[in-house]
Amino acid sequence: MSTTVREVYDRVLSTLSPTDRLRLATLILNDLVQQNLSIVDESETWNEEDQLDVTTFSLQYAAALFPENEEM
Repeated sequence: MSTTVREVYDRVLSTLSPTDRLRLATLILNDLVQQNLSIVDESETWNEEDQLDVTTFSLQYAAALFPENEEM
């Protein structure tokens, strides 16, 4: 039987005190640093999804700044 991360959290971690959860988080993060894992994609190229995200955000931001009913 495969246990999901959420199930582990609900059964075990959520019962820990906030201090113990912070200690566990520190242990996990330190372990990841020691393994020198590269999780973040640091490539300098933008894929289609990146371009769509920035375009969508830009258009939403512009629409918020300049509503259609506002005269220029």
